[in-house]
Amino acid sequence: MNRPVLLVIAHGSRDPRHAATVQALVRRAGALRPGLRVETAFLDFNLPSVPGVLDRLAADGVREVVALPLLLTRAFHAKADIPAVLRQAPPSLSIRQAEVLGPSPLLIAAVERRLYEAGLTPADKPTTGVVLASAGSTDPEAIAVIAETARELRRTGWCSVRPAFASASLPRTEDAVRALRAEPGVRRVAVAPYVIAPGRLPDRIATGAAEADVLADVLGPSPELARLLLDRYDGAHAARRPVARTA
Repeated sequence: MNRPVLLVIAHGSRDPRHAATVQALVRRAGALRPGLRVETAFLDFNLPSVPGVLDRLAADGVREVVALPLLLTRAFHAKADIPAVLRQAPPSLSIRQAEVLGPSPLLIAAVERRLYEAGLTPADKPTTGVVLASAGSTDPEAIAVIAETARELRRTGWCSVRPAFASASLPRTEDAVRALRAEPGVRRVAVAPYVIAPGRLPDRIATGAAEADVLADVLGPSPELARLLLDRYDGAHAARRPVARTA
């Protein structure tokens, strides 16, 4: 089996729930593809670090790696931080950086799964407004992707969907909840955290959802996210474009 190793790169957090959730998601993805070597690394706060895993892979004789940013949008970490650390990898490794997870219909399906697990049903869609609450970003491209994801979620039949952000951008979750309350036809308001794992910003989203009727869980190790990790791996493997090295 000469398939490249899948290296999932998460941001990391001081909150231990973050790393535990990331590891559960990666294990689920690995179980869907027996024989594929899957590794996890973190940019900050948690171990193993990205350089540490890359050094270990090189020492094991691995030659090809697909590095997958565990990110929902192409913001600073995907555009700058991850490429920079990958460029410093051992020269024996050929590394391809996969696309970030979003946008994808699988993410919409994962959001809806969490809403249904929180007590809603498809019959509630026409009378329920949803706050799609993300971590936030200063990157205009990332903000535009969140807005488009909210529109795509709305097209599945929800009465109304508004994006919100825990940091860097506006509106905040609580403001979006109040705005939905004022919309005609909205009988209940649900908050759907558009984040992968628990942590400080997801906790801020939960606090902002205090006046909502329903608070869904983070996306976590959902089957849709596990499938999406493999889709992004396959896409990068097929593209065969290695990360450019520093001169």
